[in-house]
Amino acid sequence: MDTPLFTLDVAHPPRPQHTVEQELMDALAAVTGSAHVRVLKIIHGYGSTGRGGSTRAAVLNWLYTKRGRVKAVIEGESYGLFDDTTRALRKDVGMYSDPDLDAGNRGITIVWVK
Repeated sequence: MDTPLFTLDVAHPPRPQHTVEQELMDALAAVTGSAHVRVLKIIHGYGSTGRGGSTRAAVLNWLYTKRGRVKAVIEGESYGLFDDTTRALRKDVGMYSDPDLDAGNRGITIVWVK
């Protein structure tokens, strides 16, 4: 069975914002065009300062501009079985293995694609 999850790492190595945005656009197009994949996990890191990095902010801002193309955005610290949106996503797309589920990982964002 195909997994409904596609993972994109835009944090390693660090790259300019325009490059990150192009990679996000390509990933969103790939997920949207897939018959099986409905979830995009973006690894953006959390920044070395511990206050959130510029890549995380760029990803969240970019996702805001694409809000019409996604069902939901789940920040990593909320991504868990006690979160209503996470439960709805997993009910809709099926259960899948993900080590970041319930990990409180602020360095990722989950995107439920329409």
